[in-house]
Amino acid sequence: MASHRKSRPTGSRVAGIRTPALATAALTSVALLSQSANAAPEADDKPSLEEVEKKVDDLYRQAGSATEKYNGAKEKTAKQRKRVDTLLDDVAQRTEKLNEAREELGTFAAAQYRTGASAPDTATFLLADTPQDYFDQTQLMDRMTGRQKVAVDDYITQQSETMEKRQEAAESLETLTESQGDLKTAKATVQRKLADARELLSKLTAEEKARLAAIEKEKQEEAARKAAELARQQAEQQKEREQEQEAAQQQDSGSSSSGSSSSSTAPDSSYATKADKALAFARAQIGKPYVWGATGPGSYDCSGLTQAAWKAAGVTLPRTTYDQVNAGTTVPLADARPGDLVFFYDDVTHVGIYIGNGMMIHAPKPGTYVREESIYYDGESSIHSVVRPA
Repeated sequence: MASHRKSRPTGSRVAGIRTPALATAALTSVALLSQSANAAPEADDKPSLEEVEKKVDDLYRQAGSATEKYNGAKEKTAKQRKRVDTLLDDVAQRTEKLNEAREELGTFAAAQYRTGASAPDTATFLLADTPQDYFDQTQLMDRMTGRQKVAVDDYITQQSETMEKRQEAAESLETLTESQGDLKTAKATVQRKLADARELLSKLTAEEKARLAAIEKEKQEEAARKAAELARQQAEQQKEREQEQEAAQQQDSGSSSSGSSSSSTAPDSSYATKADKALAFARAQIGKPYVWGATGPGSYDCSGLTQAAWKAAGVTLPRTTYDQVNAGTTVPLADARPGDLVFFYDDVTHVGIYIGNGMMIHAPKPGTYVREESIYYDGESSIHSVVRPA
């Protein structure tokens, strides 16, 4: 019976078991699928263009924040160094006077040694760590002439004041060292954030860079649209105010009313004059590069530009955005006028100078130049406040 059995075809299935040929094909398929599965996460690990854009923007903002900390530390360090120099000069002058007082007492001690009168008392007094205590304990006054008493009083005063100034100078030197440390830390942070941003951008392909530029263009167009909308609102409000003033003048043209109107418009006129000077200066800086920590004249960071612009108008602003935001009167965005300062972000790390119609002049970030731009350049939510500095 066994001789009548037919041989099985190659590759057929027996009790669910594949022949070697099919098993080899299956193993090959599994290997290919495994390779594909392993390769997928590598592709997924690459951030999207939107994620890269957000990360770069965040790094620039962090660099801006560190820049303002650097500016503050630099200003503090400069003031502290000036204070230390002043104190050291004072200590040197007082030390010279102390030495003169010591020399005068030394002449008395030498004379006493020659005559044998009270020499040990006077000599020990000069060498004492606390001359006043020694003076009190030994009752040296009873054995001194009027001239000697004056010399001793002068010596004690000079030594006390010199010691106080030396201690003050030592404390100021310690504070200066701390400020220099803060300055170094802030500088390193700025450099690291900017390096990280450059590295991310360097990894983009030409196509990705083009797409990123297109995204930025769309943001600018939206920002310009919102600026135009704000300009329209402000123009309508201004027209309403003028109509109200005209109606009020028609109802009451008395001298008291005229005097009141004149006094109320005087501050506006004064501010406009200063603002015109600040804006003229700012416009003259357009095209100059942003450089973090710079205050001009060849380059600026954001707060360096606003500080320099208002300085040209005779108004002194603090160095950092943190302080500039408190150097004036906060006004609603709808009431913003040319010359006002527009601050950005919750941590108040960017500032521009308003020029009207929803636009400003500012020094944006590394790699850019001073330029005119919509105050909505980074979205409406990024605007923190508007401040009138004078």
